[in-house]
Amino acid sequence: MARGSRRNRIVVPQAAQAMDKFKYEVASELGINPEYQSGYWGNISSRECGAVGGHMVRKMIAAAEQSLMNQQGGFAAPQPPTQQQ
Repeated sequence: MARGSRRNRIVVPQAAQAMDKFKYEVASELGINPEYQSGYWGNISSRECGAVGGHMVRKMIAAAEQSLMNQQGGFAAPQPPTQQQ
């Protein structure tokens, strides 16, 4: 793969504004350096940016799991097979 040819794309373009808002909410929750509020993230460390992305992913996964739970009416973990004698 050529350098720089891989880009993250939002699957639903109409969600771009919501994703930006979500990013700023997570950064605020984490207490990240408030310089990001100007829209420029260049002065924010890679570690802090990664923390924002990581927390965003965790929250999105939790929301998706909760949505699945609500759709399926709950999930029962499979029971281990019993041994017959």
